[in-house]
Amino acid sequence: MAANFAPTSPAITLTTLKAEPRADSRLLAKSLRNQHKAVMALIERYAEQFKAFGQLPFKKEVGDRAQGGGNPERFALLNEDQAFFLLSLSRNSAHVVSLKAQLVKAFGEARRAAGQHSAEYLPTYHQLHDELHALAAGSDHERHVHMNVNRLINRTVGLEAGQRAAASMPVQSLLAVAQAVAVKAAYGAADHRAGYQRIKSAMDALSAATLGLEVRA
Repeated sequence: MAANFAPTSPAITLTTLKAEPRADSRLLAKSLRNQHKAVMALIERYAEQFKAFGQLPFKKEVGDRAQGGGNPERFALLNEDQAFFLLSLSRNSAHVVSLKAQLVKAFGEARRAAGQHSAEYLPTYHQLHDELHALAAGSDHERHVHMNVNRLINRTVGLEAGQRAAASMPVQSLLAVAQAVAVKAAYGAADHRAGYQRIKSAMDALSAATLGLEVRA
């Protein structure tokens, strides 16, 4: 008789850490029908092997308790390879196979979403930095020109460094607009210094125009 590999638990929801999709060890433990304490012991026992697949970040969070309080629970955020390595340490039962299928789907959707986000703002990104390259005209400070303009635009749309790929669609859209506005502002400037000042003025105006909008990263 064929095994029933239908999902035995809700679909896995990934979290994002520094623009990288991660699986919460607490959710994996639940789907594995195991105690989270036992799963964490397994991760810590084979920590060096997990680290071979990338950084192994641990977090702490106070769980939901009706009476409030409680000690913070320590958990791990696993990347795709680490999540599958964890599953390889478990017996290949029906619900483990189901969880593998859910992880394939979840990480695949995360990659497609990241690609869609990138496609939305990259054209204006390249236009902007081509213009900055022309304004820098071989300056030794060209790298800093690009970095400073990126910081300015990030600040305008409410992003920290490294958050662009994981930002929500409304923020990505605002980012694309900000980059297009920066391109227009920089065009025709005498040099990169004048270009930066023009872009700064344009970002100040954009910030004023979007003040009060509910746009979340």
